[in-house]
Amino acid sequence: MNDEDILTRVLFRDALMLVLDKPAGIAVHAGGAVRGPTLDSYFDALRYGLPRRPELAHRLDRETSGCLVLGRHRKSIADLNLMFREGNVGKIYLAVVEGGPDSGEGEIDLPIGPKDKERGWHQKVDLEKGLPARTGYKVLGRADGKSLVELNLHTGRTHQLRVHMAALGCPILGDRIYGNEGGALHLHSWRVSVPLYPKKDPIRVEAPLPAHFVSTLNELKIPVGGIEVSRV
Repeated sequence: MNDEDILTRVLFRDALMLVLDKPAGIAVHAGGAVRGPTLDSYFDALRYGLPRRPELAHRLDRETSGCLVLGRHRKSIADLNLMFREGNVGKIYLAVVEGGPDSGEGEIDLPIGPKDKERGWHQKVDLEKGLPARTGYKVLGRADGKSLVELNLHTGRTHQLRVHMAALGCPILGDRIYGNEGGALHLHSWRVSVPLYPKKDPIRVEAPLPAHFVSTLNELKIPVGGIEVSRV
């Protein structure tokens, strides 16, 4: 990753907001056990003439790819942060999971809380003390004991999609924490819908599937018709 690389990953830009196509394998910011360069190290290249660099409106896990929203001004950053906290931003993910849900579509409504207070990022389903967490799902294809699933993130708890899919008995492929296999995590922030301007339609942005995701779908012979794929 370098300044030129991050410029090629801009999916949307206007006066208030940027949406990046985050690559898998890089943390969005420093903290905790994060080592090495982080994505926000390159945000100065995204000023586009403004005095301040853009800042994160939300977070994605290191191994998750796809749509990442940034605010370009102090007020828009605060407004976007609030939209994400209050669940007003539409967030659709794609995942390849082991096995698959029994039904073709449905909703998971299971509260989530820390598994270990000293490792706050490690979560579990906690029916007594967990925070509310809701995920809608729709199976888009099945093959060879795996499924391509569309996930609608209604709330935004830490590792929510990973915990919910594991609780359903179909962990996300490549999930070393909540699943059974190593390799690349097959979780992609596919679409966001941001109601940034009150009197206008939400801004809708879609991120192409990364190469490792496409390769797996090709191996499984699950078609990706209508889904944009990465050029790299």
